[in-house]
Amino acid sequence: MAEPHPSASPDPAGSKEDDIDALKAADAKDLHQAVREEGEDELDRPISSLFFSGLAAGMAIASSLIAEGALHAAIPDTPWRSIVVSLGYPIGFLVVVLGRMQLFTESTITAMLPLVTKPSGWALRRTLRLWSVVLGANLIGTALAGGMIAAGLLGGSELRTAMIEVSLGITELSPGATFVNAIPAGFMIAILAWSLPNAREQSFLVIFAVTYVVAIGAFSHSIVGSVEAWLLLFAGKVGAGEALGGLMLPAILGNLLGGAGLFALLAHAQVRGEMSSHKLGRETR
Repeated sequence: MAEPHPSASPDPAGSKEDDIDALKAADAKDLHQAVREEGEDELDRPISSLFFSGLAAGMAIASSLIAEGALHAAIPDTPWRSIVVSLGYPIGFLVVVLGRMQLFTESTITAMLPLVTKPSGWALRRTLRLWSVVLGANLIGTALAGGMIAAGLLGGSELRTAMIEVSLGITELSPGATFVNAIPAGFMIAILAWSLPNAREQSFLVIFAVTYVVAIGAFSHSIVGSVEAWLLLFAGKVGAGEALGGLMLPAILGNLLGGAGLFALLAHAQVRGEMSSHKLGRETR
């Protein structure tokens, strides 16, 4: 009986190497490229696509507050209540991130990497365009959600009361303290966006773990916090000046500093010396 030609035989060594490569986590350069290319795709998206995706994200992120409110209403006032209530916080992020919707705090790093890798006027204009459209759409979405909750259109009166009680926590900080408190939240969400290419089938757990830390740390997240701020405004608990200038704006600026100003620059700096010009991806206009 003739033996099979060597070229037709499987290569056990090569197959084993492929299996090993598939199990390896991406290194920093690979993560940088993956997140950067995602950011480049976002920068190229039409304004209408960014807007409606951001609008959906703003409305969907309200599920974090709804879940927290439901847990708050169901649990008696105990020292460990906040730890359990915080389990509801990741729900909105799971919906938004796994649903590939545009969230401002996630785009702080994805849009920033193309800019710091190949600085140009085009990249700067596109980055500012992305942030302004997504942030505006997120805030419109959270305003719609906050208004619906305040009007009693999402859940009963008991849930509405519980969500207001949860939301009142953001009023305990001054605008300056909110800004400082928002920096770690921006940093953590940037870590989330950076980690997801390596997460693979563990994406659910990674999103849950990172955002749960944000919740139990009581860090200020601008988009979830805007749902709370709009609810408090429409429920008559705070005035417009406090909601916009004292609660939302400091959180937005703090998240931006933590995500784009700190983590994105650090993420780029760790691989900058290892990057060669032919690995920078598509050329910037």
